[in-house]
Amino acid sequence: MIESGLLPTQARAFWVLGPGQGEVRFEPLSEPGPSQVLVQTLFSAVSRGTESLVFRGKVPPSEYARMRCPHQQGEFPGPLKYGYSNVGRVVLGPPELEGRVVFCLYPHQTSYVVDREAVVLVPDDVPPERAVLAANLETAVNALWDALPLVGDRVSVIGAGVLGCLVARLVGRIPGVEVELVDVRPGRAGVAAALSVDFRLPADATPARDLVFHASATSAGLQTALEVVDAGTKVVELSWFGDQLVSLPLGAAFHARRLTLASSQVGTISPNARRRFDYSRRLAFALSLLNDPAFDVLFSEEEEFEMLPRSLLRLADPATDVLCHRVRYG
Repeated sequence: MIESGLLPTQARAFWVLGPGQGEVRFEPLSEPGPSQVLVQTLFSAVSRGTESLVFRGKVPPSEYARMRCPHQQGEFPGPLKYGYSNVGRVVLGPPELEGRVVFCLYPHQTSYVVDREAVVLVPDDVPPERAVLAANLETAVNALWDALPLVGDRVSVIGAGVLGCLVARLVGRIPGVEVELVDVRPGRAGVAAALSVDFRLPADATPARDLVFHASATSAGLQTALEVVDAGTKVVELSWFGDQLVSLPLGAAFHARRLTLASSQVGTISPNARRRFDYSRRLAFALSLLNDPAFDVLFSEEEEFEMLPRSLLRLADPATDVLCHRVRYG
């Protein structure tokens, strides 16, 4: 699509300079090799949970290696280029990929060159602007694999952020499953309705649930999860707290009720799915699930790429009531 002599030689990328500081920088752009692709970004998305912790410098040193994203440049706490929800169009590469829309676990950058294996085709029935949810949906898929919900389960999801909403929608599509989305913000009731699940404030949450997912990233939310789960069942923890200490009520009836608190983490494939899925197949599967228009309710706002330094400063504030912040590229 682009002749070699007309290839762009630089791109613009968002960098985290240090806690609470970011800027857009020019990046040199190399010519793609025989097994590489040049991608022009259409949309990216800010993963508020993880990227806010990175932007605020809240990644503990013990997790620097595990928290690296696939195409990260720089080191924690900064300067570094971080992000993993990028959708673009291949403008140069193998003929079967040229002109196709792809997803890549790449930071916020106007264009980039990667190995062809690093991109996954976005299905024709998934709009590019919705495909930026693929990384978060991949986490939700992994969570369901870890939790193994059953037909007819009574399920609660504590925390109506992007990840909690994605989990609620997926588990709610299992026949006979009753799903309740719990959040402190009454305005999330409309989001729950669009996802075809029930909504409750924490004080009104239904008790004796067969399975509970916790995704609020707060101690209070985790306490609610432990209170509403039925005896002998489990809470699946999806939040990542960074360097924040968490206080848990593990006395009282915790042991008598024989509760299980289980972690789920997208960095590894759930043991329950390793027979069939590797990382690329899991991502392709998550993309295929995005042919669901109900997910569009998760996009609270969209801004131009150049606004990212100011946007991240606002999005890093936990009080900001934003679900998915989508970034548009000209």
